[in-house]
Amino acid sequence: MSLESGVPARLDYRVTCDRGWRSQRGRVRGWFGERAVALTVIRDAGGWTVNGERAPGLEDCVDLDLGFTPATNLLPIRRLALAVGEAAEPTAAWLDVSAGTLEPLSQRYERRTEDAFWYEAPRFGYAASLDVAASGFVRRYPGLWEMEA
Repeated sequence: MSLESGVPARLDYRVTCDRGWRSQRGRVRGWFGERAVALTVIRDAGGWTVNGERAPGLEDCVDLDLGFTPATNLLPIRRLALAVGEAAEPTAAWLDVSAGTLEPLSQRYERRTEDAFWYEAPRFGYAASLDVAASGFVRRYPGLWEMEA
């Protein structure tokens, strides 16, 4: 169990991507406060859907961002394959579990060292250096999350 936005939550998730690290689908199950969560997100030729309903404005989004876990940062980190000193500004399809909506989220990744990326999500006023394992998995997301040993 964890606290998501100050509300007790239990969320199990699965994200599937293709060989190019492009998100294909995601599933989130569990509970958020007293509300059950059962969301299925799919990317197809027309864009993205949530539980079968088209989410507009996401046609160019390749990455699915589950805002409650840094695990989905692995996908753009691997897909972009930035060299040290390079940067990219992808827009992700961001799942707001509390609302059950999928919206665009502008992001910026800049590889500073082999294991550090400067990351920005202007919508949330968030900017920090992410400590990243060689696999691309985020080990430390300052102020929000840290991997346990």
